[in-house]
Amino acid sequence: MSIIGWVILGLLAGAIAKFLLPGRDPGGFIGTTFIGIAGAFIGGWISARWLDHSITKDFYDGTTWAAAIGGALVLLIGYRILFGNSRN
Repeated sequence: MSIIGWVILGLLAGAIAKFLLPGRDPGGFIGTTFIGIAGAFIGGWISARWLDHSITKDFYDGTTWAAAIGGALVLLIGYRILFGNSRN
């Protein structure tokens, strides 16, 4: 999958992660978007590195989506823990 595919996947994974984990985020929509993109890249890297699932698979591969959404959720939770109280 190309970098553009991973960015699109990251945007969608970030939206799904935000839907699964509602609430106020310190960075708002923009921060959640970047967290989703980073989560997709990190989830894909972890999937390829330790789960032996190639990241060059098809865009519609369920394991790739699960890794991207999982990575976005982990980053979103970490972001909320670190910066959650900075927004009033």
